[in-house]
Amino acid sequence: MDGRQTNRRRHGSRGSHGSARLGVMGGTFDPIHHGHLVAASEVQYLFDLDEVVFVPTGEPWQKDGRKVSPAEDRYLMTVIATASNPRFSVSRIDIDRPGPTYTIHTLREMRELRGPDAEFFFITGADALEQIFTWRDADELFEMAHFVGCTRLGHKLSDAGLPEGKVSLVEIPALSISSTECRDRVRVGEPIWYLVPDGIVQYINKRQLYREP
Repeated sequence: MDGRQTNRRRHGSRGSHGSARLGVMGGTFDPIHHGHLVAASEVQYLFDLDEVVFVPTGEPWQKDGRKVSPAEDRYLMTVIATASNPRFSVSRIDIDRPGPTYTIHTLREMRELRGPDAEFFFITGADALEQIFTWRDADELFEMAHFVGCTRLGHKLSDAGLPEGKVSLVEIPALSISSTECRDRVRVGEPIWYLVPDGIVQYINKRQLYREP
């Protein structure tokens, strides 16, 4: 297991001043599912985070070819899904900011909101992490946060020139669930119970989301 991977041992230690350790989990959450929630909970435990902030994207710059559900629906589903965990919160910063959502803007704004002493851990998929050098202001990202790539069991992070000490890989069994699968199942009338929280099933049905071909 290389320096970019992690096991069940807890990571990190608090500074002498007890600065806040904050996870930031960005995503379209269209819809949010149990894979997202298990990943956030696992990273919160392993890195001893005080809080994990879910940040639904406004206009995802990487998903131009697919229609994305309205930001307010995605935000409300995320609120419903995370409400029972006191370590989870949801931020509107990306959906309230005009224009495409870029991670660097998210982290800069989080820094302004949470102060200079907060430690940030950006939680994303390992497949996305391998593409990080295509992201806006990629070099600055590693100065802003430690990146945690969540992956399925057995996945190996390819050598993409990621800086040592700035990236960790965490295996999450529940990541076999995907938002695409959930949308496709709703579209053809198949159940998504137990793939997403109960409240999300009810919200999708009430709002008639994902019914269009």
